[in-house]
Amino acid sequence: MQVQFTVNGRAASVDVPPNTLLVHALREHLMLTGTHVGCDTSQCGACTVHVNGRAVKSCAMLAVQAQGAEVTTIEGMASADGTMHPMQAAFKECHGLQCGFCTPGMVMSAVDLCKNHPNASEGEIRELLEGNICRCTGYQNIVRAVQVGQKAMAGA
Repeated sequence: MQVQFTVNGRAASVDVPPNTLLVHALREHLMLTGTHVGCDTSQCGACTVHVNGRAVKSCAMLAVQAQGAEVTTIEGMASADGTMHPMQAAFKECHGLQCGFCTPGMVMSAVDLCKNHPNASEGEIRELLEGNICRCTGYQNIVRAVQVGQKAMAGA
């Protein structure tokens, strides 16, 4: 089945079986391997991308459901000149990672969180990130990174 959508600002077309998950279309057909497969059951959030500006777990969405959509992966977050998105910079600055496996999905979820909850408290950040699992950290630096990224996204 031919699926056409925009990925990271560029037109993309993939020919996939109808049961292909979006995460596999991105990784295996478009070679955008920043989107990770962690569980295949939508529990961990490592596969989070933005579809039409909204965070979704791409292991729970068929590629055909993205027909005509705007998809943004972690590779599309930096600006064209390579400047990191404010949330990416905050994760780097605050060391909001350890092994890094969950980081792309965590960043994508954090950006969506800040867009929809621009003044989220620490407790709200923790609650809103519950769909993203980090197996390495105690979340302290991740929450701090989201707080710093939240301020940067707001222009503070």
